[in-house]
Amino acid sequence: MESTQEQILIYGITLGFLLLAILVYIRKLRRGSGIVDNKIRMAKEEGLFEPVSLHPFVDPDSCIGSGACILACPEKDILGFRNGRATVINASRCVGHGACFHACPTQAISLLIGTEQRGVDLPHVDPLFETNVKGIYIAGEIGGMGLIKNAVEQGRQAVDNIAKSLDPAINAEFDLVIVGAGPAGISATLQAKKRNLRAITLEQDSVGGTVYTYPRRKIVMTSPMDIPLHGKVKLFQTGKEELIGLWSSILNKHNITIHENTRVNTISGENGVFIVHAANNKQFVTQKVLLAIGRRGSPRKLNVPGEDLPKVFYRLLEPESVSHMKVLVVGGGDSAIESALLLAAENEVTLSYRQSTFSRLKPGNDSLIKEAIRENRIQVIMNSNLISIEEKRVVLRLADNHEKILDNDLVYVFAGGELPAGFLSNAGITVTRKFGERILTHNKK
Repeated sequence: MESTQEQILIYGITLGFLLLAILVYIRKLRRGSGIVDNKIRMAKEEGLFEPVSLHPFVDPDSCIGSGACILACPEKDILGFRNGRATVINASRCVGHGACFHACPTQAISLLIGTEQRGVDLPHVDPLFETNVKGIYIAGEIGGMGLIKNAVEQGRQAVDNIAKSLDPAINAEFDLVIVGAGPAGISATLQAKKRNLRAITLEQDSVGGTVYTYPRRKIVMTSPMDIPLHGKVKLFQTGKEELIGLWSSILNKHNITIHENTRVNTISGENGVFIVHAANNKQFVTQKVLLAIGRRGSPRKLNVPGEDLPKVFYRLLEPESVSHMKVLVVGGGDSAIESALLLAAENEVTLSYRQSTFSRLKPGNDSLIKEAIRENRIQVIMNSNLISIEEKRVVLRLADNHEKILDNDLVYVFAGGELPAGFLSNAGITVTRKFGERILTHNKK
């Protein structure tokens, strides 16, 4: 009898501990969900909840709440726990590295491009990186993958697919012409060398592509990546100069020449091969073409009076050469913020942005611009539009429709870039607008 009572007591105590543990877990879950709810509310108020382009989508029916996606994401508060499941908080800050996608043990995460309300123009590309024009491939930023690590991986994979599809019966000067020497183009160039392909790389500017156009001392917020013919490199908070220096040293080591300052104008198909028409009447006959160009075919202009003045620029290469000037920076993205911060060290800087909040900044830039505003190092005028540029001043239109005149020496415009739609269209490549379509997803059975 006593033994039975002891067993009942033991079972009762055990059950009590289990109930207590469950209650503690539920309380912790509710507290955590409340914190995430508050973060989502703040994200909506600050315009950070809606994604700008590439972003994660969590299938709540597949998510088991392991937290692997949250731990894998190097950004801040992109994902969080809500009611025991992962959920998106600050979608507009996602940079599309796909770490959450690869970390999820139940394949509950997909990467989407665009939303139902906001479309993103992308060229048609199949899983092998081939466009609707057979023989022309696309990798990197123009295909929707802007992060350096992803672009490097895509460049390598695209060349592997191209190497498998080459026809030895086709007689052409080159197996492959690579257009663009940014992260994807350099990776493709190195992989082509590794695969012993007859390849040539054409770059309209300099080695580095879009990265080359970044300001000096800009941090290229990248992550570890595997570079063909070199191996794994662990880069965190890396400067532009260091990254381009690494690429250049690898290219030199393998005696690879990038043909810089060689702009490609058109691509035409003829007798089973492609003719790549470049500047100075140069032509390259090739079996395959890989486009590794950026989305910024050309800087987007404001089309305001005075924009053709020599004091107007669309990129900042050497901020240290600008000093004791009254500078206006136009834009609210990372490029605009980073340039304004660099210029503020030696200049009187005003930043004009047409929105009421900065909605798509990397967390680091968001913190730095807020600090600069608090310390009065940068004057920020939200809800404003630049409407006129003159020799010694600029005119802004404010939210109340009044005009504000500022003394000014230099103007830097960061209004994004226009997709090189004409170039793609002339090559026969289809460009479509994606509204929340999945571009990276697991093939679930």
